[in-house]
Amino acid sequence: MTNPSGYVELHSHSYFSLLDGACAPEALLDKAALYGMDALALTDHDAVYGAVRFQKAARERGIHPIFGAELTLYDGHHLTLLVRDTTGWRNLCQLITLARHNAHKGEARLPRGALEGYPTGLIALSGCRNGEVMQALRRNEVERAREIALEYTQWFGRDHFYIELQNHLLPCDKSLVAAGAALADWAGIEYVTTNNVHYVEPEQHFLQDVLVCIRHNTVLDESEHLLRPNSECYLKDAPTMAWLFAQYPDAISNTRQIAEQCQFRLDFSLQDLPQFPTPEGFSAHGYLVSLCQQRFGIDAPSNVTRQLDHELSVIERAGLSNYFLVVWDIVRHAREQGIRCQGRGSAANSLVAYVLGISPINPLDHDLVFERFLSDERQVVPDIDIDFDAARREEVIQYVYSRYGYEHAAMACTFVTFRARSSIRDVGKALGMPPELLDRMSSAINPFADGLEDEPGLREALGGREVSVVWAQLVSLCNALDGTPRHLGIHNGGMVVMDTPLAARLPTEPATMSDRYVVQWDKDSLEDAGLIKIDILGLRMLSAISDAVQIVRERSNLDDVSVLAFDDPAVYEMVSRADTVGIFQVESRAQAQVLPRLKPRHFNDLIVSISLIRPGPVQGNMVHPYLRRRLGEEPVRYPHQLLEPALKETLGVILFQEQVLKVARDLAGFTGGQGEQLRRALSAKRATDEIERLRSAFMEGALTKGVQKSVADLVFNALRAFGGYSFPKSHAAAFAVLVYQSAWLKKYHPAAFYCGLLNNQPMGFWSPAVVVNDAKRHRVQVLPVHVNASASRCVVRNEAIRLGFNYVHGIGAEASQHIETARGDVLFNNLADFCRRTQLPQRLVENLILAGALDGWGKSRRQLLWDLGTLDYREGTLDLPYEDDPVPLTEVTDLEAREMEYSLLGVMLHEHPMGLYRQQLEAQGILGSRDVTRRASKASVTVGGMVVVHQAPPTAKGFHFITLEDENGFLNIVVRPNVYVRYRKVIRETAFLIVEGDVERQGLIVNIVARELRPIMRSMPS
Repeated sequence: MTNPSGYVELHSHSYFSLLDGACAPEALLDKAALYGMDALALTDHDAVYGAVRFQKAARERGIHPIFGAELTLYDGHHLTLLVRDTTGWRNLCQLITLARHNAHKGEARLPRGALEGYPTGLIALSGCRNGEVMQALRRNEVERAREIALEYTQWFGRDHFYIELQNHLLPCDKSLVAAGAALADWAGIEYVTTNNVHYVEPEQHFLQDVLVCIRHNTVLDESEHLLRPNSECYLKDAPTMAWLFAQYPDAISNTRQIAEQCQFRLDFSLQDLPQFPTPEGFSAHGYLVSLCQQRFGIDAPSNVTRQLDHELSVIERAGLSNYFLVVWDIVRHAREQGIRCQGRGSAANSLVAYVLGISPINPLDHDLVFERFLSDERQVVPDIDIDFDAARREEVIQYVYSRYGYEHAAMACTFVTFRARSSIRDVGKALGMPPELLDRMSSAINPFADGLEDEPGLREALGGREVSVVWAQLVSLCNALDGTPRHLGIHNGGMVVMDTPLAARLPTEPATMSDRYVVQWDKDSLEDAGLIKIDILGLRMLSAISDAVQIVRERSNLDDVSVLAFDDPAVYEMVSRADTVGIFQVESRAQAQVLPRLKPRHFNDLIVSISLIRPGPVQGNMVHPYLRRRLGEEPVRYPHQLLEPALKETLGVILFQEQVLKVARDLAGFTGGQGEQLRRALSAKRATDEIERLRSAFMEGALTKGVQKSVADLVFNALRAFGGYSFPKSHAAAFAVLVYQSAWLKKYHPAAFYCGLLNNQPMGFWSPAVVVNDAKRHRVQVLPVHVNASASRCVVRNEAIRLGFNYVHGIGAEASQHIETARGDVLFNNLADFCRRTQLPQRLVENLILAGALDGWGKSRRQLLWDLGTLDYREGTLDLPYEDDPVPLTEVTDLEAREMEYSLLGVMLHEHPMGLYRQQLEAQGILGSRDVTRRASKASVTVGGMVVVHQAPPTAKGFHFITLEDENGFLNIVVRPNVYVRYRKVIRETAFLIVEGDVERQGLIVNIVARELRPIMRSMPS
């Protein structure tokens, strides 16, 4: 479609106007391209969240992007600002920052008079119906409208302030447009038309209404005053706008004039990090070289010296020496404070990162490729992820804030998006549906489902009502919202640090957490804009290891697990048995299926194990070929003899990202940097042209080396299939350090190991209940909470673990510490004494009673609850006796006590629940985990257990995997798609299952392929 009038939309909102705009930036651009518009403005509310995505998508479509925002002023009025140049962008960012920091989180109010200080480089449009000018005209206050117009004209200049005209076919719009045009003529300024776009198509009007209701936490029937009265706020074409403003042709042509003034592009190149203070006489690079030389001294081996020289040269040419010093300083500070940390990701490919203590992996020992991290061909921001003890990560973040200042440091943001379950609750509430029905529907949905139309759980919850219009509407709206940003979140640990104030480059705003601020771009936008993000990540496994090491230190002469040599056969033997509950990265059900076949014996085997259970090898069908070759069940083959050096360590199978670079090097003569360009292109979603360019170079290089075209084709296609899901060996190697350390602790110091795990939940694959059961199977006693023996957190006493107060539902860290402090050195001697000294709310005391924490006084839990009801222990009340008529109260049964403890503690301290059923199950021929290990493959069996895991990975093609637990271990159940459909309700709603099926075994690995599933209670005699 052509655009003869040259009309350009200058006021449009994407879904980054959170809970107001109803479409993606890309959708707006697609429509603009269809209309023949060669430019488009994005003016989201008080934000530039989508600016980077907008520019990237606009370039792909050949459309000129115009940046801006609709600002909310101090009194709630709106003003549309468009960016002309770099100064304008800086000023817009400053204004948005001021507005965001002047209001509650999620809101914005620009302080009075702030506009006067930042008008340069901006074009101001007077705003929509909520603009100051239009509000005054709607009240027929012409003089006031003139005063406002003159004030804006004075600030922005006569050529850069326009009266914004909008006609949405409302009864007063024609007269309002006429009044606005007359005002512009009176003031000697121009006017321009916009359509205040909030969606692409008129049909999306209802979706936008629902979003507004979600934002205001209300229902459609009660929100007429909040909603737009018609569906005219869609992206209109030039002929429609020309017809609407036929009497004001300049309003159309001025859109083109404004668009031509707005020439700003986001192009930040390398970020200006704060200059690290180096010793006198040292440049940043000189000091970096000095630090690296200190590690090895003058006697460094030649291969080390050669690699260091190479890496340092690339770092210097990329201008990243200061960046490495900033990261090194953060790690140095953490270690000085005793905060456990280590780098991972592609940084582990760097010898410099290892020498500086950032990474625990020497890349020369593992044949890692530096160019996976950084190269001359790809001088982009490197990715250094650093994991810190999660319990102390905030100390590190606050160190960065204190060192560089809140104006120079902030966290990256994230966007919490609508997913099936959240959208059902939000949309259903807006439609006025009953909350209990929405909860039932949300709980019934398979979280792995792609859409709601064919979701059987939803149909069951609706009970046949899914054919009605209202339910069809709910499903349609939820599907439309899938993936749409709902609200702003904070990145787990990504920090942006700048030498210049952040607000001069991109806006910041307060986070929910105190003393935290976020920039308005997420990690993807930061990377696309070339801004460095330093990842200060919290890893609970580091916390668990730190806690365990501290416990061991109190009982032995252990220095630290960092000195371990990774060579203990007993540790590898334990891992090979898949005795890995709680062991980092290798505890999952999938790992338990692989480890007995892989039989790790060396550190590199741990790296392989971590890398095997990843989407890439699974999708590329590489797991089983590798295992078969390792077991000698099939010969090791290489697509070409040139590839043996690159693939020998993985028996001819591609497992690691680094191998993409090696294969490209050895078969096609690529440099390391070119190989990384290929790897990145293969993993990108939209890189078809780049892949074809690199394919041509790959084929040409292979042919030059004498490789047949058919072989080169085969190898390239294998790389292409693998590249989208590949996993870096460097990342796995860094994680393997923690695998070995946690396995060593479990092997030799199990009480400390389990205590560390329990003190840092949630983490890992298993629940605390499973961790406790595993501890008991390893002969580690876990003792209940006790008001006179427990601490705030779990502790080890005489090689037994005593649960902490923090495990009681409702007793958080503050209350736990309060109980400890109130107890001091004087034990509590009865309920009244406990209540008066702690002053805990009655509700929390009840939870402690029901959890068994007060059992030590010899009174039943029911009696203690009764006594609690008679106490008045408020401060200042006298401890007077209370005459009470004795009431006979029955004792709590063993089963009731277990149920109370599990509901309040989340763990089972007594016999496993399956032990209560064991005698009856055995009488019916129903087997447990120990019995199944003795059954032959293909044998028909019936087993029973408690459901502890239910998985349906996207790569499993509809298969579901259930793990049952009993007192002796686990039962692995495989549910085929057709069986799952038949027993879906039973599987999703039953905690204890009986499964009939067939044994499928490979050596020590035993699975049961289910034929029939039923609740265990149906199998018990009355």
